[in-house]
Amino acid sequence: MANTNTTELLEALAAEIGDNIYIDIAKWHLYLSNAKLHTVVAEQMYPLLTSKSVDEDRVTQVLQSIQIKIGGGRRELPLIDLLPLQCQVNLVDILEKFQRSM
Repeated sequence: MANTNTTELLEALAAEIGDNIYIDIAKWHLYLSNAKLHTVVAEQMYPLLTSKSVDEDRVTQVLQSIQIKIGGGRRELPLIDLLPLQCQVNLVDILEKFQRSM
């Protein structure tokens, strides 16, 4: 049963992230759900939800560790380099909301 709850929580978290967080490329907003990155981000952020508190520095570290291939895979950039600051703040808010509901 705990596994089902975890799966449902991850799916809900991924949906929330995918609908609200985007990467900004030349003022184009590509939402993480459209970029197929929302599930990866949710899975990487989930351990933060089970910790004592969602810390902005830890969120930043996770975003730094997620490498995004660009140019057909010729280059990789950390996800944090593609997210506007407001999206980083929104992500922390989403994580804190989910943590409170656990």
